[in-house]
Amino acid sequence: MTAAIPGHLAPASKGSDAPGLVLIPDVHGLSDLYREIGARFAERGFETLVVDLYSREGAPKLASPAEAMKWIATLPDPRILGDLQAAVDHLAAARQARPVGITGFCMGGQYALMAACTVPGLAACVSWYGMLRYAEKDAVKPASPLDLAPELRCPYLGLFGEEDAIIPNADVAELRAILEREEKTHEIVTYRGAGHAFFNDTRKEVYKPDASADAWRRTVDLFRAALSPSR
Repeated sequence: MTAAIPGHLAPASKGSDAPGLVLIPDVHGLSDLYREIGARFAERGFETLVVDLYSREGAPKLASPAEAMKWIATLPDPRILGDLQAAVDHLAAARQARPVGITGFCMGGQYALMAACTVPGLAACVSWYGMLRYAEKDAVKPASPLDLAPELRCPYLGLFGEEDAIIPNADVAELRAILEREEKTHEIVTYRGAGHAFFNDTRKEVYKPDASADAWRRTVDLFRAALSPSR
């Protein structure tokens, strides 16, 4: 039996002429924040599907970063990537095979990169402060993002904060080295003075307006170039 994966669709003003974009929320799941970010992408011309990866078990209640990381470690990557493949296929079919991109934040950024390495049908990926390394690997987490990076299938933009307490700068440097060695089309940007979740303007203690504005411009530019070549 095939499970239905719900989400929130933010339609673009160009309707059926718009390219598709899959947006993956952070560890807390589909929320008003990501509905609003989806609307921002739609305003820029991208039909945006914000996926609900917790449609089976429900969104978790996480009181600390440690609880969030513990929760992420329990999510089965093969299932998540299968759900993302279904989202990409849905948008591609709805958009009459027009290009589809993917983006995500925090945990969503991690899965965006992993999808860009494993899911057919993607034309571009932007990962916002997505984690890159697993402490342990098993059937639930068979391969980390760094393990999959050599298989990157589409242009990639990685956005990171230099002061991120969750993602070591050494991991970002390793990702850059892998993509350079494999001659993948990519850009990795690290923002001085920015930490994890620097784009989240609902959290004033972490929000960095300058980094956010630059990252947003780069993101829109990449998706316009990769998903809408005629513009």
